[in-house]
Amino acid sequence: MEQIIIGMDIGGTTAKLGLISNDGEIIRKWEIPTNKNDGGKHIVDDIWNSVRQKLKHLHYKEEQVLGIGVGAPGFIEDETGFIYEAVNIGWKNYPLGELLSSQSKLPVFVENDANVAALGENWRGAGNQVTNLIAVTLGTGVGGGIIANGRVVNGEAGIGGEIGHIIMDTNGSVCNCGRKGCLETIASATGIVRQAFELAEILPDSKLAKHVNIKGTITAKDVFQLANEGNVEAKQIVAHTTDILGLAIANMCVTISPAKVLIGGGVSKAGQPLLTAIEEAFNRYALPKVQQSCELKFAQLGNDAGIIGAAFLVKQKLEKKVFGEKI
Repeated sequence: MEQIIIGMDIGGTTAKLGLISNDGEIIRKWEIPTNKNDGGKHIVDDIWNSVRQKLKHLHYKEEQVLGIGVGAPGFIEDETGFIYEAVNIGWKNYPLGELLSSQSKLPVFVENDANVAALGENWRGAGNQVTNLIAVTLGTGVGGGIIANGRVVNGEAGIGGEIGHIIMDTNGSVCNCGRKGCLETIASATGIVRQAFELAEILPDSKLAKHVNIKGTITAKDVFQLANEGNVEAKQIVAHTTDILGLAIANMCVTISPAKVLIGGGVSKAGQPLLTAIEEAFNRYALPKVQQSCELKFAQLGNDAGIIGAAFLVKQKLEKKVFGEKI
């Protein structure tokens, strides 16, 4: 009898769901809206009802399911799947793992969504199952996942791997976390846009300012496009952003010493020039031995990384299997 794993990636807008084979192939994937009403208390019912319907439609029996892996935002107690807080959904002190296990009568394992995406990329994506890896996601914010000695790093309070909140400028802009100058305030799409608005205000006669005035706004994609066209101010923003990213990655690599650093998220769609600039900065700041042993690459799985990584989380927990070795 074929065994499958259910992978879930719960976000603030949608929950991505997938039936995954034992070797990481996606059998079927779909999405449902994330119902954030009443503090998100309907989400577990919604996702499990959707999964049950899909299993029935595809003629799978629930006993064929090895378990459920979940990637969720926020600070998570990995042993129990207890959500300390997930601001974007409304969960606070929420026993997600316990509730989903009670509904499904299946083993349930929960991890931070960025950590789960790192597991997915390492299992079936650009990581190629290395034992030590850092994944950096450049989107609306900056997310990250760290795999050290084959295991996700989540730490005592469930905040291990929160790369976006490394402080890079003590006099920088205020971050959503309440502190100043986090990497997220510079290298996220939001941070790039903020830099553009600030520079346009300082240089009102610049081409960048004219773009902002004509369009009424600017996006991170616009900034990269303008930089490619030779706009001096946009090139300055890209250079600063990639320099800070290269410095942050070099510093993380001294701590973790990964074989690979994977760059993903919407900002990574800027393509090879972005990766090249980050690599150049990384090479300026990294210890020579770190530079020689670490490869920077783009992530490959896109939005599928979460459900694939959630499935691997189930395999890892049930089989006690780690990348590069078995324990």
